[in-house]
Amino acid sequence: MQGVTHPLPNPSPLDAAGGAAQPLPVWDLSDLYSGADDPKLAADLDKVEAMARAFAKAHAGKLAQMQGDALARAIEAYEAMEEVLGRAISYAQLVFSGDAQDAANGRFYGSMQERITGISSHLIFFTLEMNRIDDDALEDKLARSAALAHWRPWLRDLRVFRPHQLSDEAEKLLHEKEVTGRSAWNRLFDETTAMMKVEVAGEPLTVSDALNKLSDADRSVRAAAAAGVSAAFSERVRLFSLITNVLAKDKEIVDGWRQYPRPGSSRNRANMVEDAVVDALVTAVRGSFARLSHRYYGMKAKWLGLEKLQHWDRNAPLPDQDDGLIPWDQASERVLASYAAFSPELAAIGARFFQKPWIDAALRPGKASGAFAHPTVPSAHPYLLLNYHGRARDVMTLAHELGHGVHQMLAAGQGYLMSSTPLTLAETASVFGEMLTFRGLLDAESDPARRRLMLASKVEDMLNTVVRQIAFYRFETLLHDERKTGEISPERIGEIWMDVQRESLGPAFDFTPDYSVYWAYIPHFVHTPFYVYAYAFGDCLVNALYGVYQDGKVADFEQKYLAMLRAGGTLRHQELLAPFGLDASDPAFWTRGLDVISGFIDELERADG
Repeated sequence: MQGVTHPLPNPSPLDAAGGAAQPLPVWDLSDLYSGADDPKLAADLDKVEAMARAFAKAHAGKLAQMQGDALARAIEAYEAMEEVLGRAISYAQLVFSGDAQDAANGRFYGSMQERITGISSHLIFFTLEMNRIDDDALEDKLARSAALAHWRPWLRDLRVFRPHQLSDEAEKLLHEKEVTGRSAWNRLFDETTAMMKVEVAGEPLTVSDALNKLSDADRSVRAAAAAGVSAAFSERVRLFSLITNVLAKDKEIVDGWRQYPRPGSSRNRANMVEDAVVDALVTAVRGSFARLSHRYYGMKAKWLGLEKLQHWDRNAPLPDQDDGLIPWDQASERVLASYAAFSPELAAIGARFFQKPWIDAALRPGKASGAFAHPTVPSAHPYLLLNYHGRARDVMTLAHELGHGVHQMLAAGQGYLMSSTPLTLAETASVFGEMLTFRGLLDAESDPARRRLMLASKVEDMLNTVVRQIAFYRFETLLHDERKTGEISPERIGEIWMDVQRESLGPAFDFTPDYSVYWAYIPHFVHTPFYVYAYAFGDCLVNALYGVYQDGKVADFEQKYLAMLRAGGTLRHQELLAPFGLDASDPAFWTRGLDVISGFIDELERADG
């Protein structure tokens, strides 16, 4: 697929500054497949389809009567088929993410979704029937079979959804209609945003490039970019409102059938975290808005010489801040050096991403905005997507996504079914990687003025991760609750958005009306409803975890940390944090994490005189 599996000419962020151009890496997906027409791809799907049909014929209706060892062999066969399907859909997703403007990529992705959905429909019975095995009977099988006991963590997590499971026929119908339901609306959102052009001072930009200009040192450039983003999304706000309304209603219907108590509950179950734990996090963060974001942005307004901030000032660089562009090789060196100072093993794994074509950081039209780490499958390796503009914030994004990648590499040993980490823990290694990089850079800086600027930048990143994401979660909660009474107008969605932004960011801001459409560009609302609190969960968890590391009171911290990452999805958050003396169910845990941010702001206030 052009633009994805082969390197392309791409603009370097250094060109615009007049510096020497440096090529940015583009991934090579041939470790998965060589192209959409790769004979191996077709052969894999044909083979697994035949296997799935035979598997269903051999096992459907018989699981409860099978002995433990036989059941273990069935799970192994199921995992092998799921991994083949995972490899194929991962390839299609990455191809599409690399260039969503190419219509062929969209057709390929859609066709792969349909084919894989059809194949996996033969396998739906397996987990449904597994969950119908009586608890005592399953325990007896586990006690009698060491082979089956290996799968205990997967069975434990599978049975979390037992109370919400529908009939086999209903589950199969929902599964098969996914390609014409939620997945289709997701694709419409992706293709729409990928093809959008944002006019900024007469120049047509991608959404990613326009959003990047909201961090420009020149306030007039920021204002022009903000106006362009507002205009572009306002033109399409009814489409984005339709997508949002349809997906919220779809979720309400499915949640009702599955008897989830509230809109976020299904996500919490998938994250293997209790509703009460999430409530405690949200309550703690909202209760800290005044001492965190309100306090910091009041200081920032003063530093910028403004009576009030506008929304395009939120990520503005501070006066005297060195906003010079950082070449890619320097960024990678800084991140790896910070990782190595903590753990040579962690850095060695991370170095493989730069030695191999596993990162796509190039800037080009049609490419997915933002950044992500895709784990693909354990028999391959993760891929990282970034849009590297050369800013200091991009270096932190690299550190973040590399943390994901390293985590996914370490967890791969658990196999396809047990390597995936709940979202609440999936952010641990990424945020920890950011903290390592920040601390490494801060400790190496002796100039007080530069340290102050670095500290302020870190505070902003933490506010974006904690305060902003909890505000996003609050927005989703209010929107989904209100959707139960009927379709919500674009204007009303905008009002909800503005209310949570005012609450979270505080009186330092004077929001202009055009900001009311900015909810429309957030892909998490579309792809993974109620995902966003996981960022705040991860940041506060890492703040507490890093504090334990700094205290030096936990012996063999590095090895315990690596063991936590290797565990993948086999352990819950209580078990993973216990070796460090931490407990996320304790309300004081969240306060401890938020205190780290508040402490940084205290330090800035002292430096401010």
